[in-house]
Amino acid sequence: MSFIRAATLARSVATSSCRRYSTEAGAKKSSNLGFYLGGAGLVGLGTYVYMGFGKGEAVTAKKDLKSPLDPSKFIDLKLKKVEPCNHNTSKFVLELEKGEASLLPIASCVYIATPDFKDDKGQPMVRPYTPISASDLEGELTFIIKKYETGVVSKHIHSLKAGDTLRIKGPLPKWPWKMNELEEVGLIGGGSGIAPLYQILQHALADKTNKTKFKLLYANVTEQDIILREEFDAMKKKYPETFDVVYVLDKGDANWKGPTGYISADLIKQHIASSSLGEKVKVFICGPPGQVASIAGAKKGREQGELNGVLKELGYTKDQVYKL
Repeated sequence: MSFIRAATLARSVATSSCRRYSTEAGAKKSSNLGFYLGGAGLVGLGTYVYMGFGKGEAVTAKKDLKSPLDPSKFIDLKLKKVEPCNHNTSKFVLELEKGEASLLPIASCVYIATPDFKDDKGQPMVRPYTPISASDLEGELTFIIKKYETGVVSKHIHSLKAGDTLRIKGPLPKWPWKMNELEEVGLIGGGSGIAPLYQILQHALADKTNKTKFKLLYANVTEQDIILREEFDAMKKKYPETFDVVYVLDKGDANWKGPTGYISADLIKQHIASSSLGEKVKVFICGPPGQVASIAGAKKGREQGELNGVLKELGYTKDQVYKL
């Protein structure tokens, strides 16, 4: 089977708000805290083909584009600019040549390597990151990345300045998104784990043929920590019939009118479509490991792992849940 998808309508990168992570989902009152290496790819002229990744749809590209990315090896991309978002999260914009776009399939990510830092086998340390720029955006590839004091890769990235380079390999396909395959999609995110969910929303909502309804539950520590809030609010205003978002905080101040605490079974039942819809509903989740484990069961490395937690208790099946 092959996954075939051409670049879709050109869309601008989200450019404004970004915040930080959430806390681990716990057993008590509060807490939101808590890749698949696809087959070889051929990329060119606004079209890509992935073997062994399921069936997709061919969409005519607005213009011919090519991708510099290679799923079999790392390449160096120049850092165009860094835009701080808050005390520990920044937007990193990489420069692509004229006529180039990432052309990443939806949904997918890339690996970022740190040549100066080695793992216990002497190999450069790598981590997966999902861009927030549209797949067919010409000339740029943008990430939102939080700095972790114990995270070697994120600290390396945050040490870079405009003109420095990042080593990128990809795409690394995850879930093969197909337009209008699903009637209802629930999205559950925590902190900077929002990027893969944003990738799906940005792609699907901008497609004029979209009929799928999306509901996002997005957990953070405080209101100031919400990443891409302006973008999500703009989506809600532009696509009121097909998108809604609920922000959930660990710590809401006196003016906060939304839900507080961790994402509970009651909150999911209130906002996410029921498992009774069968193959017409799917729930995507991405966030801190503790949050994912409590809501959907822990991932096992690059494998999905067993479905457990709140979603299993609510009757969802393994086929209805995907951990990005």
